[in-house]
Amino acid sequence: MLLERTWRWFGMDDTISLSDLKQIGVEGIVTSLHHIKPGTAWHVDDILPVKKMIEQEGLKWSVVESLPVSNDIKLGTDKRDEHMENYKTSLVNLAQCGIKTVCYNFMPVLDWVRTDLRYKDSDGTETILFDYHTFAAFDLYILKREGATDDYPESIILKAREIYESMDNEEKEKLAYNIIIVTQGFINSDVEDTNNYKKLFLHSIGQYKALGPDKFRDNLSFFLKEVIPVAENHGIRLCIHPDDPPFSLLGLPRIASTIEDFERIFSHNNSLANGLTFCTGSLAARKDNDLLQFIEKFADRIHFAHLRNLRFLNDHCFYESGHLDGDIDMYPIVKLLLKEQYRRKNEGREDIRIPFRADHGKKMLDDFHRKSNPGYPLVGRIRGLSEIRGLQTAIEQIVKSKINP
Repeated sequence: MLLERTWRWFGMDDTISLSDLKQIGVEGIVTSLHHIKPGTAWHVDDILPVKKMIEQEGLKWSVVESLPVSNDIKLGTDKRDEHMENYKTSLVNLAQCGIKTVCYNFMPVLDWVRTDLRYKDSDGTETILFDYHTFAAFDLYILKREGATDDYPESIILKAREIYESMDNEEKEKLAYNIIIVTQGFINSDVEDTNNYKKLFLHSIGQYKALGPDKFRDNLSFFLKEVIPVAENHGIRLCIHPDDPPFSLLGLPRIASTIEDFERIFSHNNSLANGLTFCTGSLAARKDNDLLQFIEKFADRIHFAHLRNLRFLNDHCFYESGHLDGDIDMYPIVKLLLKEQYRRKNEGREDIRIPFRADHGKKMLDDFHRKSNPGYPLVGRIRGLSEIRGLQTAIEQIVKSKINP
């Protein structure tokens, strides 16, 4: 019983069609209503046309990734109550349409961060990379965030200065644009004020800095207190995505990074509707995170899995490698996820199969001639999907041979 094969699809603007996905063995689609702003309710009339389009290709809408949590909810502004009601309405309407798994994140300002979106691996493929020293150069000397020097040791500051001084103006601007615009809004997003985006970015950082980690955790607790009962009553499985990367950046609070963080999150409401998106690449970027321990501890709450690998170049730098070619041993991870599926079957749960997607991929072959969002090439993800599928099949055959030698 293999994991459910899913694929992140960015809607009608995606260069990869639904019919393409059917051909490569995808079962379920992971997508969102990208045109609806955070804080606005999703209505049945918005949801059903997308669902119908997916089902016409013999696929199903397996996971909503994501139903965004607005900044007003995260910050607890005077618009929070209105946005909370809209969020709950969206959950009810998704359930009415038969879509029951919803991924979300609670990251401040930055959803995910990479400093090089075109890193060349030794095999000629292209991938994405995070270098902490380069990020510090952006923070300290390009963004010039107030108080940034307090967040870095002297060794990092010196190396960041060296990197900054080696860059020309075009490289500096590209780094800032990639971090603030491309990785946060993807390449097809509209930027209302490109000349002022650094100022707007700093303003957003200041809002969360003023909030502080304790109040930020309180706001997540409030969110869960409001939405989990609604999700549970309508059969929705909410699953929070870990911070990416899972450590503080820009002095901002990161509260979904460690086992202790998730223990606190799940303590707010013990319902299985309060679940986890298990992202190997995000969690493994923090070396003291034990991924097998995460599964053993939270297996029954894993409603969605992002399987990708990474390789560390040093303690401060990693890139996204091939799905089976990196510092993460994918074999025991996949084995434990398959084991959890059999446990659910024996328990009589309805959500037996865990949807997974081969998260991200290296650009290769025809990918270099095709437009795609960073980390989301066609061929590279097909390779990852095939590798993970093959690994699962091998594990299943090993288990069967032990049962029936």
